[in-house]
Amino acid sequence: MQKIYFDNGSTSFPKAPGVGEAIKTIIEQGAYNINRGGYAGAYQVADMVLDTREQLCRLFHFPQSRNVVFTPSITYSLNYVVKGLLKPGDHVIVSSMEHNGLMRPLAQMAAKGVSFDAAQADRDGVLDPQKVEDLIRPNTRAVMMLHASNLCGTMLPIREAGEICARHGLVFAVDSAQTAGVFPIDMQQMGIHILCFTGHKGLRGPQGVGGMLIDESLCMQIDPLISGGTGSRSDSEEVPDFMPDRFESGTMNLPGIAGLHQALSYLEEYGIDNIARQELEICQRFIDGALALPDARVVGKLDTQGRAAIVSLDFLKMDNAEVAFLLEQEYGVMTRCGLHCAPRAHKSLGTFPKGTVRFSFSHHNTAEEVDACMEGLRNILTQG
Repeated sequence: MQKIYFDNGSTSFPKAPGVGEAIKTIIEQGAYNINRGGYAGAYQVADMVLDTREQLCRLFHFPQSRNVVFTPSITYSLNYVVKGLLKPGDHVIVSSMEHNGLMRPLAQMAAKGVSFDAAQADRDGVLDPQKVEDLIRPNTRAVMMLHASNLCGTMLPIREAGEICARHGLVFAVDSAQTAGVFPIDMQQMGIHILCFTGHKGLRGPQGVGGMLIDESLCMQIDPLISGGTGSRSDSEEVPDFMPDRFESGTMNLPGIAGLHQALSYLEEYGIDNIARQELEICQRFIDGALALPDARVVGKLDTQGRAAIVSLDFLKMDNAEVAFLLEQEYGVMTRCGLHCAPRAHKSLGTFPKGTVRFSFSHHNTAEEVDACMEGLRNILTQG
């Protein structure tokens, strides 16, 4: 039985060519710590890390490589921003489509005097940017939102939200988990002050490495949540006041960054426009097939305009978990079933608390895989 991987919204697979070899090379030929060792091997690793920062600057149109901060994941990045930037009395605007990576830290901060409101998206996950502006208060500090829903793929109006933030002097922070490496993100044109990213999804790198790009004006306004040794200013017990050391205490995931470096090189060569086009072609083929399935609802938009290559299905006469189980057991199709760490989004789309079965695609997927999946779904639904 063939294996068909339709869970790229969770993590991409396969990874970019050469990622595994890059990790293997640094582990076996020189896993030296940067900022510590005064020898050639350590300097070579440091050069690789700096080059990776510069790759991310090119990808996201960001001018300052020193303000590219590596973290263990985008969840860590969001926590650093939410808990390091916001203070009691601050108000934040989010969307109703957010992932718990943002909402759980915000809930923790709400218990400490930070308030938030969610701009309500419609049943397709589409958000009118005016709803963001309508929620602004005198104490509003920031707008924080994801770029595309991890549930239904609908993209939020990032450029318009950035313009709103510019008009009102607000911080704009974006969760790019489902779009980085697939869709163009220009931090300067979109008015993004803080971009949080993960390495293991659209960037096609390994798990365990992510980061954030922080506008110069905010670096000293965010309190570091983690502090310790950086290899710099070792004569002082104070947290460094310069970037990126301010936020990069402890030993970094250098093998992970080496894998990400290779993945970013692949993206630069292959072209994210090509990746987006291929993914959306596969996505539209899947939507067209899903619309013909008996007793199945396509959740969200029915085309590929303004969406990432993510589709959720709700099966009306069968348990979603049973469909997902049979699809993998009998047809080798790997998906994700449930609430996808986004209960607020499911409430917006009318799929809470049942959840959905999510299918998320990469440019490695094929039309033949989509057709095989559809045949499996038809068989399951007609025999179930």
